[in-house]
Amino acid sequence: MKTVVTSALLLAASSSMALAAGHGSCATGLTLEENVLTIATGNPAYYPWVLNDAPESGEGYEAAVAYAIAAELGFEADAVTWVRTSFDEAIQPGAKDFDFNMQQYSITPEREQMVDFSLPYYTSAMAVLTTQSVVDAGATATLDSLKGLVWGADANTTALPMLTAIVAPEKDPLLYGDNTDVTAAMQANQIDAALFDLPTALYLSAVVVEGGVLLGQFPADRSENPDQFGLLFEEGNPLRDCVNTAITALTESGKMAEIEAIWLQDATGVPVIE
Repeated sequence: MKTVVTSALLLAASSSMALAAGHGSCATGLTLEENVLTIATGNPAYYPWVLNDAPESGEGYEAAVAYAIAAELGFEADAVTWVRTSFDEAIQPGAKDFDFNMQQYSITPEREQMVDFSLPYYTSAMAVLTTQSVVDAGATATLDSLKGLVWGADANTTALPMLTAIVAPEKDPLLYGDNTDVTAAMQANQIDAALFDLPTALYLSAVVVEGGVLLGQFPADRSENPDQFGLLFEEGNPLRDCVNTAITALTESGKMAEIEAIWLQDATGVPVIE
């Protein structure tokens, strides 16, 4: 964890350099409170998105992205304030008590009828969920190893065609009606592994599947229709255009990729399967 925190501090320092170079005038006069950027997150906020339920530390993927965007907009770290909302509360139409909200909101046409979203700040990878017993039996984060596993899949999701196209298991996957049945089959040792988007896989391995392990993750560009997260704004908020400019700059400079590597690969210990 020391290496992760040190890397995060280096990223914060580089963001401060961007601020000194004069970024951020776009946001002047567009925030709820003058010269303050108000960001919302969940109550509580969970790892690996926020560490120790303390977004003000800048530790965790979404906390680190928030401060990088703030710096790009021209806000020093001490000019950022945090508020808490429930997931469902924030997504309802109407006035907001934040400038933008970060709670792994997937961008969907239905939600865009009630609120506005930024450009994506995260495109979800697909991860391999298995159990410690399968790992102990020799499974590794390589395609050759994955091919030999017994796979399960929800027949109604994009996980199945991706599994067939990328992993090409030696045995036909066992198909189920929903993800609950998939995880139950894993617990019953009927299958060795299944594909889920990384956020779901992190949750399932920590909370649902006893002895759950994330064996690896595929690069997001290997997914056919990857889930994408956007910052949530009150509908019509003009700050969104400034934030989109900031996200574009951070993406093009490589800082978004650096933050993702630190908090969603190094910190979680989920290797990328090439």
